[in-house]
Amino acid sequence: MHMVIFDCDGVLVDSERISNDVLARMLSDEGLPTTVEQARRDYQGLLLGEIVDDVEARLGRSLPLGWVARYERERGEVFRRELRSVPGAREVVARATDANLKVCVASQGKLEKTRLSLDLTGLRQLFPDTALFSAHSVPRGKPHPELFLHAAHEMGVQPAGCVVIEDTPSGVTAAVSAGMRVFGYAADSDASALRAAGAEIFHSHDELPRLLGLD
Repeated sequence: MHMVIFDCDGVLVDSERISNDVLARMLSDEGLPTTVEQARRDYQGLLLGEIVDDVEARLGRSLPLGWVARYERERGEVFRRELRSVPGAREVVARATDANLKVCVASQGKLEKTRLSLDLTGLRQLFPDTALFSAHSVPRGKPHPELFLHAAHEMGVQPAGCVVIEDTPSGVTAAVSAGMRVFGYAADSDASALRAAGAEIFHSHDELPRLLGLD
């Protein structure tokens, strides 16, 4: 193993509850009644554009002009008030770096969102800008392997030398398709779905040093 690739949302930062709460509220306001649980079930791990396509198909109409920008703005406002890092995330990244492993972040979200999330949680200094990657930079995001392969290429590491830390089945599928070993973080995700996609399961970041061979 030469590099650890971290997903951002739900793995490094505890953002999924916030994102899906804002999403559920705004979809309900548009006439598509949605709970936080339904938003997570249907949309977690998807690109925002894919979410919009599905919502518009369900509504039978387009969302109002500017809806996506308003969602991103409202989500960012709540992030600034409430976003926290996942317990143990900082320590795991630092342990990997101290062991001379490369580390990077590969997220479905835009780079601006990843930077904001890492800034707000004090994790930004652990990752240089050159180690942040977005699905918006490749033809297809997760569950396709392009994002992880792009990250490996840019970081100068062969896919077989990468380990991915993910919390969604689509992310696990992408990592497996890229030929990478993947650990599925199941503290707040469906462990059986992660396992079925090909992940080795863990429930606390305290487990990761041992799984990564850092102990």
